[in-house]
Amino acid sequence: MSISTLTVPLGNRSYEIIIGKDVFTQSLAVPVVSPLLANRGCFVITDENVQRLYLKSVKQFLINLGVRYLGDYAFNPGEKSKNIRTVELLYDKMIAAGLDRKSMVIALGGGVVGDTAGFAAATYMRGIDYIQIPTTLVAQVDSSVGGKTGVDLKQGKNLIGAFHQPSVVVVDTMVLKSLPIRELECGLAEVVKYGVILDEDFFVFLEENISSILKVNQTVLHTIVHKCCSLKADVVAGDELDQGRRAILNYGHTFGHALEKLMSYTGLTHGEAIAIGMGMAVDLAVMKYGGSELLSLVKRQDNLFQSLGLPIRFNRFTPHEILSAMYTDKKYIDGELNLVLPEKIGKVIIDSETGKDLIKRAIGARLD
Repeated sequence: MSISTLTVPLGNRSYEIIIGKDVFTQSLAVPVVSPLLANRGCFVITDENVQRLYLKSVKQFLINLGVRYLGDYAFNPGEKSKNIRTVELLYDKMIAAGLDRKSMVIALGGGVVGDTAGFAAATYMRGIDYIQIPTTLVAQVDSSVGGKTGVDLKQGKNLIGAFHQPSVVVVDTMVLKSLPIRELECGLAEVVKYGVILDEDFFVFLEENISSILKVNQTVLHTIVHKCCSLKADVVAGDELDQGRRAILNYGHTFGHALEKLMSYTGLTHGEAIAIGMGMAVDLAVMKYGGSELLSLVKRQDNLFQSLGLPIRFNRFTPHEILSAMYTDKKYIDGELNLVLPEKIGKVIIDSETGKDLIKRAIGARLD
């Protein structure tokens, strides 16, 4: 299978996304990556799970390119490591390894690693370059692209961060074969999101390829990753700093992040929370706007999530507790929640004028 590339067009901050199978054993990746690392030292940041699986091959790839390998560090896996304490530890390790302003950070892992390592790179010596090598489906289709970096506070998710675009994103779809099924399903929530908000044909493609997706068919996964990255690149190019249209990428996330916070980031994956949150969002759209297209979307979205192994309902907390947690989300601006609501498959709007009672009704409709 050949490698495909696409560009995130951001002027002098533009960069390539390289997507393929066994990317690090194919010479096609070298012409893009090698010039970025010429005459530079690099330091790999990962987590302990990814360290065991992929650090050795990535390290060898980098050494074969002739870079100065300054070292690596792996922190405990999971959302609970995505905090300022981990970033402070990374600063210590980076200083000890001798990173200077020309050095390159390599973020090797899922969304937690990418966000945390990216934030460390964005703030170390007022900002050094970094490369994203995402190893989960969530990271490959979403979090590794667009330059959002950051960590969580106890009050909420991603409340500290910076926009810092990577120098390149290198996606190897073969690593998805090593994911536990629950982690694969987690990423599929973000995949479905792109179909709902931007591309009805892509949504249909997902409906027609459920079996192949769950079997990690490489051709289908390559198509999915390329499409999601292409859709996100287009949105990011028009709104890099999240001042307008980019907010549509938050479909289901304000609800989902509230669930994650209430669960203390355990027992419910990001994708599971987002799937439930997307259900709450579409229910709210039906309650507010009605119409046959939205009723059809509810059924098709629910059916697709269930076929992919994702939940559509939840059995914890009250509507009041969930709504209260939503008000610590970044999308809470000037006293109002900015919620992404679908009008039909492939089209959404940003709504900031929905009353709390109606939001609680929509939340309650998804609680067992």
